[in-house]
Amino acid sequence: MPKVITDKKKISEILTRGVENIYPSRDALEKTLLSGKKLKIYYGIDPTGRLHLGHGVVLKKLKQFQDLKHDVIVLIGDFTARIGDPTDKFAPRKNLTKEEVQKHSQNYKKLIGKILDVTKSNILFLHNQKWTNKLKPENMLELASYFTVSRLLERDMFQRRIQEGKKIHVHELIYPIFQAYDSVTMDVDMEIGGNDQTFNMLAGRTLLKKLKNKEKFVLATKLLTGPSGKKMSKTEGAMINLDDPANDMYGKIMSLPDYLLVDYLTLCTDVSEQEIAEVKKMLNHHTGNPRDAKMRLAHEIVTLYHGARAAAKAETSFVKIFQKKEQPQDIDVVKLAAWPRNIIDLLVATKLAASKSEAQRLIRQGGIKVDGVTVLEPDHVVVERPNGVVVSRGKRFFCRVVSR
Repeated sequence: MPKVITDKKKISEILTRGVENIYPSRDALEKTLLSGKKLKIYYGIDPTGRLHLGHGVVLKKLKQFQDLKHDVIVLIGDFTARIGDPTDKFAPRKNLTKEEVQKHSQNYKKLIGKILDVTKSNILFLHNQKWTNKLKPENMLELASYFTVSRLLERDMFQRRIQEGKKIHVHELIYPIFQAYDSVTMDVDMEIGGNDQTFNMLAGRTLLKKLKNKEKFVLATKLLTGPSGKKMSKTEGAMINLDDPANDMYGKIMSLPDYLLVDYLTLCTDVSEQEIAEVKKMLNHHTGNPRDAKMRLAHEIVTLYHGARAAAKAETSFVKIFQKKEQPQDIDVVKLAAWPRNIIDLLVATKLAASKSEAQRLIRQGGIKVDGVTVLEPDHVVVERPNGVVVSRGKRFFCRVVSR
């Protein structure tokens, strides 16, 4: 078995960059890592939707430990996903079926392989339904006995629901217990997750200590936020998904506010701390064009998930459309069996809008153009043409609509 790497400089960077908290302490974890002890470290993902850059932040941190030759586990929470993690949720999640969970996770390993080296012997992919479904009522009673209701109710979202008279379901309350059981079953030394997962991760630390008298390190990464200031998630929207096409991913990154540049460079890329410090200085003193730093960010992220060639093509396309104001030549063609009655129906039919209400909002905001002309009325009739019409949503989404 290869020995773990104990390079002090590398370990210091891993425990600092993008890290919010370490339990029981950074010093304790650093001392263990420097000792040469091989750790078993895991990150759990509930397949409730598509993987996004927020997941990528934690996966990159896990990759750093894999590169130090520690054993890493990616746990697919196909059981816990059906419960629904209540973290930050001020209303109960919709219960997922087994089929929905499987559908969500079908491309996870492929996407995770963009970051972690899945060919190495020090990585495992596990599924928690394998052991959780085997629990008997007496096992459940024993696990529950290690936690108190008052402790589980301390969480902010539960306190808010109580104040607002909203329901808290029992399965939400015991979610941390099931996640804690994962740590015990896999007998891990450490868990990594976003800072919002701290309560759940510490529950595993508690249970492992009580059942096996074993310490578990917890490393919480900083959260990646969107333009709204809230964490990137399916619920909050504004997601940059790991399976977004290269052009879409590039465009979404370029649309980020300038003030998020430093966080995204720090959390989502391997750009040096020195370069990031220069970007921060440029933003603070208004001495340069943030667009250039943003293009650097977009290129780095798209390269990671799609390769350098795709990143270069996405950059070229972006420059043509937004800096040279050229219309893309390779836009998608949408063939419709029946020509829509108006612009609202056309936007929904082409999936440029998810619903009629969203289509109306986009038109009110001036975000819809037909053949380069802004549409201002929701009842606007789009005239059918032999070669089709080009419809655009904002600056990044185009399609040519034709009749079959």
